[in-house]
Amino acid sequence: MSNAFITKLCRYAPLGDNEIAALEKLSRNPRRWASGRDLIREGQRPEIVFMLLEGWAYRYKILKDGSRHILAYLVPGDVCDIHIFMLDEMDHSIGLLSDALVVEIPPKDLMAAMEKYPAIQRALWWATLVDEATLREWLVNIGQRDSFERIAHLFCEMWLRMQAIGLVNEDESFDLPLTQVEIGDTMGLTAVHVNRTLQRLRREELITLDNARLTILDPKRLAAVSGFRPNYLHRGTEPLEKRLRERLGAPV
Repeated sequence: MSNAFITKLCRYAPLGDNEIAALEKLSRNPRRWASGRDLIREGQRPEIVFMLLEGWAYRYKILKDGSRHILAYLVPGDVCDIHIFMLDEMDHSIGLLSDALVVEIPPKDLMAAMEKYPAIQRALWWATLVDEATLREWLVNIGQRDSFERIAHLFCEMWLRMQAIGLVNEDESFDLPLTQVEIGDTMGLTAVHVNRTLQRLRREELITLDNARLTILDPKRLAAVSGFRPNYLHRGTEPLEKRLRERLGAPV
């Protein structure tokens, strides 16, 4: 089985055999979790760092009226905050959108790997910066784009994120375990509005979405109509290493 955690971090920093062995050690003993369960809930004290090897998770908050807002999606290879254990209590919940294979990493083991292997530390820094940049882009998405652009933009992002871990097929299709209600809770839209937007995306021959599998029929046109620019995902290792050399003035 390929390790999405290693695949993802190798995109952010060059990792040698020792670093990869350390990441494999961190990934040992994953546990199966069922769709719909929460890994951790708002108000609980976090004592474990969760990492997804398979499946989708999401960050969310429940509002006073019982409504839900989805703050982020987590896909294979994602870590649910490398410093989460420093909090006294969670300010949001993390739930599962699908059945998942989850690794529960003791904080001391993660910190030890980061201290021993600077390349792992840099890769995790980079992953955290990308998470923050993605959150900023989601704020722009909800605040400034119309419903058609919002959903098209989201689909472009998830297509690239899944592509980065090798989970997009040659026909540009990938698993998207989201209901219309969940897309609405992400984009600030009603399920009815989401349905109409999906129909338009199909009608304009931009996507197909069947049995929780999304196919991007025309990636360039979908990016154009949504105003999608992938710069906030900061893909690739060369920019990171080049910046470190230039700004630290030392080999890394």
